[in-house]
Amino acid sequence: MLPTPLTAFLVLLLDFLLGRSQPPQSAHYQRPLQFELRHEHAISLDAHVVFSDVSSTTSYSNESSYSIDTRYLTSYRPSSFSAYNDARIHSIRHAQSANLPWHEAEIIGPNVESRKTLLELAKMTNNAYVTPDDSQWYELSDMWPNHYPFGWEPDADGFRGYVFATPDNSIVVLSIKGTSAALWGDAGPTAKKDKLNDNLLFSCCCARIDWTWTTVCGCYRNGWKCDQDCLEQALVEDSLFYPIGTNLYNNLTYMYPTSDIWIIGHSLGGAVASLLGVTFGVPVVAFESPGERLAARRLHLPSPPSTHHVTHVYHTADPIAMGTCNGILSSCALGGFAMETRCHLGKTIVYDTVSNLSWSVDIRKHGIVSVIEEVLGQPWQPSEDVGREVPPATVEEDCVECYSWDFGDYPL
Repeated sequence: MLPTPLTAFLVLLLDFLLGRSQPPQSAHYQRPLQFELRHEHAISLDAHVVFSDVSSTTSYSNESSYSIDTRYLTSYRPSSFSAYNDARIHSIRHAQSANLPWHEAEIIGPNVESRKTLLELAKMTNNAYVTPDDSQWYELSDMWPNHYPFGWEPDADGFRGYVFATPDNSIVVLSIKGTSAALWGDAGPTAKKDKLNDNLLFSCCCARIDWTWTTVCGCYRNGWKCDQDCLEQALVEDSLFYPIGTNLYNNLTYMYPTSDIWIIGHSLGGAVASLLGVTFGVPVVAFESPGERLAARRLHLPSPPSTHHVTHVYHTADPIAMGTCNGILSSCALGGFAMETRCHLGKTIVYDTVSNLSWSVDIRKHGIVSVIEEVLGQPWQPSEDVGREVPPATVEEDCVECYSWDFGDYPL
């Protein structure tokens, strides 16, 4: 199988020789790709990555297909994961950034300016929460007849999701499940570990809200003080989803060594997808994700020259994505979640549902189904009025979070 960039070049060359008309080169758009559901993936209790092939003879194997519009984008990748990890360890141990070379690459990613593309990816993301025979599973177009699951064993409590691929395996999409909690959906066997990751990654200091809370790490000090070294150590434990995700991604590249890989997810799954996308330089689309920029810094992830290959999609009535679901009386706090971050990596596509749809800010609007049915499922008039399908993707500038806290060297 030819590498994707070479294949694209040959297609363009053939079209030129045959005299076919092409869109302007500046548009950087490609023809739609077709994907098949190939694997479900999961992390077992002993932290091993588990893939489950989906048989082509299953009753649902030919009912889950997706068509995605694509475009070229620029990303930056380390020379290897080991070099990236060495730079990260150097930063953790010496509080210094290592000189990590980045390789610029032009890759094929999803066309995030297309409402149809975002809608299809959102449906794929929703399906990471359910099995294909569940009534909440979205049936899409005829382009995903096979899939492989992970994390669906009765005793599993880690990652869950699916792997989708084009028929020629040129593009593989990894879909990661977000938080399962009774607060905004049905809880399940992953709920406990989901909640631990949420409170470690998205709180200011170990999920310390007030004296009545049991923190998830021992880094809080008196007042508004938090020990930075302790906090960073808590975030490198293997129980966190980030190292599990890197293991999963590396296993996936062994299965598909010549394929381009995209990562998608909702909520916690979207944040983890973003962290993995920054690590490996692959396209990411995250829906309704809490701010993960602070977690990336605390994890000492080496920062590439650009993270614009990561796209966040959320709306203004979701207090989690907006970073307003905090405080002792918030819906999140009442559910035991300290969701205090608000700053996102990459670019963000924000739907102003408060102003344009008169929505109230409500934790119940955080779910991916609400995004699919009420936001992406129909034309967005404010964008249509200016000749667009979706709001523009912009960088979050001057974003500040956890400003009340003092992070420093505060040993016990």
